[in-house]
Amino acid sequence: MKKLALIISLVIITLLATPVMGAQRTWNDVVSEIGNELDKAAKAYLKGDVTAAKEFVNEAYFGPYEGYQMEKAVRLTVSAKVNAQVEGQFRDIKKSMTEGKNIGEIEKKRLELMNQLRQLADQMDGTNTTGFGVFLSSFLIIVREGFEAILILGAIIAYLIKSGNKDKVRVIYQSGLLAIIASLATAVVIKFLFNISGASQEILEGVTMLIAVGVLFSVSFWLISKVEAKKWQNYIEGKVKQSLGRGSVLALWFTVFLAVYREGAETVLFYMAMFSGADQGHSNIIVAGMLAGAISLVAIFMVVRYGSVRIPVKPFFIGTSILMYYLAFVFAGQGINELQAGGAVGITTVNIPTIGFLGIYPTLESVALQGVLVLAAVVGLMYQKVILTKNQKNYIINSGG
Repeated sequence: MKKLALIISLVIITLLATPVMGAQRTWNDVVSEIGNELDKAAKAYLKGDVTAAKEFVNEAYFGPYEGYQMEKAVRLTVSAKVNAQVEGQFRDIKKSMTEGKNIGEIEKKRLELMNQLRQLADQMDGTNTTGFGVFLSSFLIIVREGFEAILILGAIIAYLIKSGNKDKVRVIYQSGLLAIIASLATAVVIKFLFNISGASQEILEGVTMLIAVGVLFSVSFWLISKVEAKKWQNYIEGKVKQSLGRGSVLALWFTVFLAVYREGAETVLFYMAMFSGADQGHSNIIVAGMLAGAISLVAIFMVVRYGSVRIPVKPFFIGTSILMYYLAFVFAGQGINELQAGGAVGITTVNIPTIGFLGIYPTLESVALQGVLVLAAVVGLMYQKVILTKNQKNYIINSGG
């Protein structure tokens, strides 16, 4: 297993260090390409070809902005909220074209978008001009992208140990390792084997997130079902230490797989873009930042892994269940947002703020799905309360108290 992990690490570094776009590129260069496509869109719209105009807007988004990973750079180095605003500006331009707005209004939106992109490019290029800036960006990519997966992996392993199923921990490690391999394979397919469009990448990410929502939500309630009051602590400890069934192990395995996979391919593609736009000196710094970030993730995992085991049973189950539910809620909003960006789901705007850390976006479709999750949580908790009351009564009767 250790040898396989080492081989995979070497493959990752080799793959990431392979130039994929040629000459060094700044974020301002990317913005210039976006501007060229938006200029073509404006000219096509003036000629009355709305379909072609919207296609050029799509090309500006899925080509330079998405394809060169500027979308991810904005989300990681600036904020998810700002990235959502930029994506909304692209959508507004297309919406105005569909509605037949005059060219002056569309030109105003185009200039607002370009000004926003220039400011972001100046900010990110300024960050990346120094060696430390490059190192920090590289470091933050892997840490921020891997943090959620580490939390889930550590919590599930701690659960297995607490529940007397330490023998099944190896299965969970295998799941994470397989997810890394699958991430690499997906990145290769997207970048080298097939000409997969930016829209298709968005849809793939969105579908993966929504599958993760279902798994995380079910695991969240499965864990909370283990929680009972102190009076029945002895009863609970005996109940928790029962061996897990095959279905339960599969659910945990799939949870870890999705947690690692949903970030893996995206992270690999982002590093590819970083390497392609860097000179030789900065390439070495990017590798150093990536390795430092990986070491930091290992340290975070060790803290979660061994710290969680020392938490009492009831608080541990409650905390882990809340974590799983929170991630399901966030992924629900992000998943719908990705599908909307890929054109697979319609967009109905609502007047609410974008809250990145909660995955809340100003569209009815994403908020509606999150509302369903909230309703399901309320119903589920009420059901758990009924079951708890029933178990309490049975315990009192069986104990003669």
